[in-house]
Formats: sequence, structure tokens, C-alpha cells
Amino acid sequence: MPLASLIEDNRRAITAEPVKAKVVFAVDGSLVGLTEVDLQARDHTVKVDEPPALGGQDLGANPVEHALIALASCQAITYRFWAAQLDIALDGVEISAEGDLDVRGFFGFDDDVRSGFTAVRLRITPKGPESAERYQQLADAVDAHCPVLDLFANPTPVERTIAVPA
Repeated sequence: MPLASLIEDNRRAITAEPVKAKVVFAVDGSLVGLTEVDLQARDHTVKVDEPPALGGQDLGANPVEHALIALASCQAITYRFWAAQLDIALDGVEISAEGDLDVRGFFGFDDDVRSGFTAVRLRITPKGPESAERYQQLADAVDAHCPVLDLFANPTPVERTIAVPA
């Protein structure tokens, strides 16, 4: 199915029944090694681990790398969707994401140091025949609509429960 048709089919379905716009994504998993975590998202399994310098065996990308993976892949997909909506020719997208993290926050060495990224840099290179102005228009639409960029840019309420065995 062409992307434009998929977008329009979703628009019609959601306009007819707005409740269809609300979806829940979920992952489940467990710690299976010193820093190794196996997670399941739908029918997909992901292994997460730390590099040796952080106690892991480097069996997979670490959690903050997965955050960058999520951001970069969401940006690329959102470029594709918004190019279709804006009728902008897009042959492909090259993307890199880089984040600065001070591990003193993670280790608790300094409680004044933030545990997460202090800065993230994205480098996007759209491929295709359009003008720089059209790709800037696309970039602005992507920045306004990319779900993972929104997670990075805005506070999101997180509710945590802990189930302690009795």
C-alpha cells in the first residue's frame, strides 16, 4: 500500500472514530546478566547491554544508545511520512544522533550532575531533487511531529510502581 493511501486511510478512520488515535505501545523484559537485559516489543526481541567499561559484555547497544536509536529511526520514519504528506520528493535520509552524558550522575558520584543526556545533536541529510527550502519545510514539519523528538524535548509524566515479593 502506498504511504499516501495509508495516511489517508488512517485519517478517515480516526476522523470517524477519534478513539482509534489512542494507542499504547509496551515492552516487557528482564535483567538476565550483570548488565544484560532481554526485552520483548510485540514479536521482536531486543538485547541491551553495557560496554565493558560500564560492567557489561557489550552484547547489545546500551540504554542511552537505544534512546539515540529511537530518536534517529523515528526522525527517519517521520521524514518519510511528512514528505508524503507535503508532496516532497525524498529518495532517502541519512541520519546520525550523538548525545553527551556525564556518568557521574549515573554512578551517583555527584548528585548535582544530571543522569541523562545534557545535549543531543542530530545531523539529517535528506536525499532527493528538492530545493533546500523544501527540505527545510520538511525538517520543520518533522520536528513538530516526531514522537521521539517530543519525548526528548518535553517532560513526560512517568508513573512507576514496584512489586516487591511478600
